Amino acid sequence: MHRTLVVTNDFPPRQGGIETFVKAMADRFPPDRLVVYTSAEPGAAAHDAALPYRVVRDRARTLLPTPRATARAVALAREHGCGSVWFGAAAPLGLMAGRLRREAGVRRLVATTHGHEVWWARTPGARTLLRRIGAEVDVVTYLGASTRAPIGAALGADARLARLVPGVDTGVFRPGGAPGPVRRRYGLGDAPVVLCAARLVARKGQDTLIRALPAVRARVPGTRLLLVGSGPYERRLRRLADAHGVTGAVVLAGGHAHAVLPSFYAAADVFAMPCRSRRRGLEVEGLGIVYLEAAAAGLPVVVGDSGGAPDAVRDGGTGHVVDGEDAGAVAHRLVELLTDRHASRLMGEKGRDRVLREWTWGRTYDTLAGLLGGGGPSQ
Repeated sequence: MHRTLVVTNDFPPRQGGIETFVKAMADRFPPDRLVVYTSAEPGAAAHDAALPYRVVRDRARTLLPTPRATARAVALAREHGCGSVWFGAAAPLGLMAGRLRREAGVRRLVATTHGHEVWWARTPGARTLLRRIGAEVDVVTYLGASTRAPIGAALGADARLARLVPGVDTGVFRPGGAPGPVRRRYGLGDAPVVLCAARLVARKGQDTLIRALPAVRARVPGTRLLLVGSGPYERRLRRLADAHGVTGAVVLAGGHAHAVLPSFYAAADVFAMPCRSRRRGLEVEGLGIVYLEAAAAGLPVVVGDSGGAPDAVRDGGTGHVVDGEDAGAVAHRLVELLTDRHASRLMGEKGRDRVLREWTWGRTYDTLAGLLGGGGPSQ
C-alpha cells in the first residue's frame, strides 16, 4: 500500500497560514496512508492524539535537514513503506530529498513553496541550496505568478513546477455567524470593527492599521481595530497605539486556535491586512489564507500589495489592494467600506462566490495527490 510521508515544521498546534495549509492537506489523505514527521511543539501530545493518522515529533523545536533528522526521515519512510514524500515547505527541508530517494526508495518527492522561499531565491548562497532542492525533487509547487518568477529563475530552466494554492473550508468560514460572543468578550458593543488576524510581525502591516485608525475614526466615529494573533511586534504595536491616541480603540486579542477564528470574522465588518514587502523584496507575503477565509465569511478585504497577496482579491470587486506603507490610502479604503455598507456587502458576496469557485481544499488535495502519484500537469 502506497503511503506518503509529510516532512514539515509547519504543523499545529503551531499557528500560521502554512500550518493551516499542511494540516488541511493531511486531513484529506486516507488516514492509513499518511505519516507526518514534524518538530516538537508545546501541546503537541494532546493535539496529535486526536488525529486519525500517525504524527512523529522530532525532539527539536525546529526541524532542520541535519544528518540525524534526515536519517530519521529515511527510517520512517522505510518503516511505513512510503513511496512518496511531501515537503510542506521546500526550504530547507527539501534538502533531505536525495537521501530519501537513495536510501528509502522513495519514488516521488514534491516540495511546496510559499513566501519565504523568495528570500532563498534572491540570496546567493541560499539560491544554490534552493536549486539543489529543485534538482532532487520531482516537482516544486508555487502559489502564483509573483512567487513563481523569482523561484523559477533560481531553480533553472529544467525545474518542474506546478501551481498549488491553499483553500478554505467554506462550511466553517461562512456568512451568518453569531457576532455576539466576540463582541461581548472584547467590549466591542455595536461599534464598527476592522479585523486583522495574523502573526504580529512587521510584514503584516498592523502598524499601518494603527496609524490609519485616527483618520478612520474621524469619519466613522467609534471604529475599533481588533488584532488577533501573537508575535514579537506586540510591544511596538501597543506603544504605537498610545502614541496615536487610540489605545482604547485597539484590541489585541492574542493568538487563537484556527478553529475559533470564524467567530472573529463573524464579529467584524471589514478584514484588513495591509502587508508590505521588506528587506528589499527578500521578505514578501506568499498569498494570505486569511484573506480567503475572510472572503468566505462574507467580508470585504483590504489587501497589501506584497508578493502574491493581491491574488487573493479582485481589486475593486471583492475588496481593495493598497500600498501597505501608506496609512492614508488604507484609511481611505476602510472609510469607504465602513460608510457604504451596501457596497461592502456586495463585495463580501462576490468574495465568497469566488472562493467557492476557485479556492477549495478539495481541489487543492486532488492536485497534490496527483503530483505525489506522478500525475498532474506542470504549469
